[in-house]
Amino acid sequence: MLNPLWCYHGFRIAVIILTCFGVVMVFSSSAVTMISAGVSPWKQALSQGMYCVLGLVLGFVAMKLPVGFYQRFSGLFLIIAIILQLLTLTPLGVEVNGNTGWINIAGVFTMQPAEVMKLALCVWLPQAMSIAQQRAAKQGDKAFLFPTLMFGACLGAVMLGKDLGTAMIVVFIGATAFIIGGFPWKWMLAIIGALGALILAVVITSPNRLNRIFAAYGDCSGEDALSVCYQSVHAKYAMASGGLWGVGIGNSREKWNYLPEAHNDFIFAIIGEEMGFIGAAMVILLFVVLGWCLLCVAVKTKDRYVSMVLVCVTVWLVGQGLVNIMVVVGLLPVMGVPMPFVSAGGSSLIMCLAAAGVAISMMRSHPHVHADVSALRS
Repeated sequence: MLNPLWCYHGFRIAVIILTCFGVVMVFSSSAVTMISAGVSPWKQALSQGMYCVLGLVLGFVAMKLPVGFYQRFSGLFLIIAIILQLLTLTPLGVEVNGNTGWINIAGVFTMQPAEVMKLALCVWLPQAMSIAQQRAAKQGDKAFLFPTLMFGACLGAVMLGKDLGTAMIVVFIGATAFIIGGFPWKWMLAIIGALGALILAVVITSPNRLNRIFAAYGDCSGEDALSVCYQSVHAKYAMASGGLWGVGIGNSREKWNYLPEAHNDFIFAIIGEEMGFIGAAMVILLFVVLGWCLLCVAVKTKDRYVSMVLVCVTVWLVGQGLVNIMVVVGLLPVMGVPMPFVSAGGSSLIMCLAAAGVAISMMRSHPHVHADVSALRS
């Protein structure tokens, strides 16, 4: 389990299983909603399948690119991601559930640029922190000013769209890169204080977010169960009715338009209902395998950049999956964070598969993995 070669193959298998399983569960959880909307029950599943193919192609390309390519062009990638995120503030921006985090392209495709931002930060911040750490010997803590300002610009661009859930994942990625990149702790404490104050201000000034927090950690009255607590209550109904083995794939009751976003942010509730505790536990186990494999290779590689990228990708994919699960079971307030590889949504699935491709490229730089891949080719 500590062998980099095992981890390399284990990671790829976990990603493939989660992705294929996600397409099946998207169909199962969305078919009724599609029929009630007057469209084909296969509509959402076919869209997810198309996004899956696009993501696999992008992931394959990312897998073939060498580590040096990411080091050289990560800055350009980040600038493109920031520009895309700022487009959400233009007439191209689309508001979904109160958050302006999407752009409409040619009137036929809606894209969430924050997903591109996550991957860009995963490949750029490690490079920026490595350079800053080298310059710190001569310039002192000032060497970390540029990465700090750039990360602040990225986070600010996401926050302008009022998507607090996505902003939290961005903070996780940035904090990880800063901590393992030798960021000065006195600056870190100041940034944590500033972010805490900012988040508190955003929450207090939004009645919707306050109500979500009260719904998660307070008692829901009968009236609340029909309004602010509705989604979380029905997610718990789904999980509870699943039992040990579940009611069977396709037999969910909550997906009959009782549970909002059943095929998206709350797909784990449908998994728990249809596949029971065993199915939900297997999904969690796959994320554990995914994270374990990435971290094992990150610890054993001698390339600091590769190690930092793998850790950042781990925090993004596994951390976001954990947040999604905690929201569904009621440990966190509802915040609209999809489950990587599983939830419906083109931007998320495509960029998660691209991130998997980047991780595989990083893993292949390890001597043991590289030797095995070269032997297979020959």
